[in-house]
Amino acid sequence: MRLVIAECQVDYVGRLTAHLPLAKRLLLIKSDGSVSVHADDRAYKPLNWMSPPCWLTEAAVPDGTAAEAYWVVTNKAGEELRITIASIEHDSNHELGIDPGLVKDGVEAHLQELLAEHVETLGAGHTLIRREYMTAIGPVDLLCRDAAGGTVAVEIKRRGEIDGVEQLTRYLELLNRDTTLAPVAGVFAAQQIKPQARTLAEDRGIRCVVLDYEALRGAESTEFRLF
Repeated sequence: MRLVIAECQVDYVGRLTAHLPLAKRLLLIKSDGSVSVHADDRAYKPLNWMSPPCWLTEAAVPDGTAAEAYWVVTNKAGEELRITIASIEHDSNHELGIDPGLVKDGVEAHLQELLAEHVETLGAGHTLIRREYMTAIGPVDLLCRDAAGGTVAVEIKRRGEIDGVEQLTRYLELLNRDTTLAPVAGVFAAQQIKPQARTLAEDRGIRCVVLDYEALRGAESTEFRLF
């Protein structure tokens, strides 16, 4: 991971446009290619970002611009995150190694187990391929097939927030490169989904499902049993 603290201006150019005026900010460049811009507030949410797959180019500073550097981050849709850097206070690289992944709490883990048993909660005709389907960037909670035989990746949260949608988006981008699975649709399932997360998910073609934990707990199990 590369950490840069810089006085910078940031412009996003694409389906939407956004502008951050000149100020001191933290720039994170991760090994997956993602670039995010942070202020000194908010627990985790960046001011602006570009999700992978994307590519950072340190381009020539535009004419008439008094800047130390000019970065252009481009995604596969041709959208650009343009970062004009007036000065750099800190620039360092750090090797974090392989992350073991998020350890889910009891309720979230149980939700995954229950939904795997009652996968038709996602829609009539859905069947389970497997739980914890491993990818190069971590396990997908459930991999399923819908009634038409299409592949569905399901991310399960107790509280559905934007970071969960981003996580599922990364899984979908990777899974859709696998010709044996593609096209892969996404389902974001949670007990509660925040409006901002729902808006982002639906904008990306991800279906949202609200889970009733108590109803799932009380549902008749579809597992084979003797009595």
